[in-house]
Amino acid sequence: MNLRLRKWHVRHGLALLSVMVIVLTMPTLVCAAEHAAAGGGHSKIGELLPLWTIAPFAILLGCIAVLPLATEHWWHHNSSKALIVTVLAIPTALYLGLTFGAVGWERLFHQFVEYLLFVSLLGSLFVISGGIYIRGSLAGTPLVNTAMLGIGALLASVIGTTGASMVLIRPLLRANASRQNVVHIVVFFIFTVSNCGGLLTPLGDPPLFLGFMKGVPFEWTLQLWPQWLVVNLILLVVFNLWDQYALNKEERERPGSQLEEVMKHETLRIIGLTNVFLFAAIVGINLAAGQKVFEHQFGEIGGQLVQALAMVAVAKISYFTTNRAIHHKNHFSFAPIIEVAVIFIGIFITMIPALAILDVQGSKLGVDTPAKFFWATGVLSSFLDNAPTYLTFAATACSSAIPPISTGTGNYMAIFLDQGGAQAADILAAISCGAVFMGAVTYIGNGPNFMVKAIAEHAGIKMPSFFGYMAYSVGVLIPIFIAVTFVFFR
Repeated sequence: MNLRLRKWHVRHGLALLSVMVIVLTMPTLVCAAEHAAAGGGHSKIGELLPLWTIAPFAILLGCIAVLPLATEHWWHHNSSKALIVTVLAIPTALYLGLTFGAVGWERLFHQFVEYLLFVSLLGSLFVISGGIYIRGSLAGTPLVNTAMLGIGALLASVIGTTGASMVLIRPLLRANASRQNVVHIVVFFIFTVSNCGGLLTPLGDPPLFLGFMKGVPFEWTLQLWPQWLVVNLILLVVFNLWDQYALNKEERERPGSQLEEVMKHETLRIIGLTNVFLFAAIVGINLAAGQKVFEHQFGEIGGQLVQALAMVAVAKISYFTTNRAIHHKNHFSFAPIIEVAVIFIGIFITMIPALAILDVQGSKLGVDTPAKFFWATGVLSSFLDNAPTYLTFAATACSSAIPPISTGTGNYMAIFLDQGGAQAADILAAISCGAVFMGAVTYIGNGPNFMVKAIAEHAGIKMPSFFGYMAYSVGVLIPIFIAVTFVFFR
């Protein structure tokens, strides 16, 4: 059975990442040929697209938000998600290609390449994090718990919010296994490690990586460290006070010394250290891509394909060199990354009309200050996926620039930053912070949120409902975000 399970993992996991490179390269070749025949160039197709073409994108995002709540069992299967994506994405792609010819195919071509890079990054970080297991436990005291969340917030910007969440959530739960009131620990873990910690690099959170692919320099997000520090520091202080209160309450209500119980712990040992170096390899690959190393050697498209293939190769090395026992202890499965791959191919295709229309209509939305961009991006990121929301408002900012910047070019965010100076940097900072921070407001705001919830429930913790979780987030996060607005985005 174990052998069959392993074969299933290999067939449906690594095959997905590897074959994706081949499958997605085929349409790019067709599109490139069509583009060459047409003589190239970008056209403002947003001026010609009717508003109803946004409907597939809106419906897909609505399905992502509503169906997990309305039909949880049906939505749980990736085949169900694939059905929704197929029904919405294929007609959109055919409409764009058949209606606008070379220009439509070219837009699809760029989206395919960006999707390939996006899934390759998330897939590689997911596989590598699944090869690291922290054995033993720390003491489940408020101070140690706070330190673990702080370490996770730092780690999230290096190995991504998904990677950091998967590496640290189980040791944190084991450290607090003797305690009864631990829901707040998981909730604050989602706030910090699964979301707010991932602001400092494009590897930290999917929306930032999409911005990187659109031309934002790799090191640009490092300048957001003041916002990162303020938000995460406040969260850690609030958490420490809350956790100390919860432990003191247990000390009064339960027999025996609860502090003595949580102080019991096993010696920590990190298993799978080779994967730490593989994380460094992923960082190096993307740093090289940011410096145009691959592009100079292989051209723009060839460089992007090399970048994706390199990340897939590192993921394969991780999977085949990791002891099976580590995967078993981590309950490793390719199902979550397959879910991401299926949903995001639909998002990347159906968002094309929305981005194209925003390209020419975005300046009419009235979102024109950093504060407005912060809250508009953040509110939608709370209830929709934060990655496409980031791109939507980045396109809005570009269309509002003087002169307007077309999102049809692959590096339009680099042009936006160069052309707009300090004002553009302030707007992009607001969009970035809104997408990353407010992905923590609901379970559906960011991918790791539901994953952490599921792991906690598997460990026997009764997590709050969708709206129960929002009671925590509205009470804790919204006041912090209001303060951030006044300090950074006035």
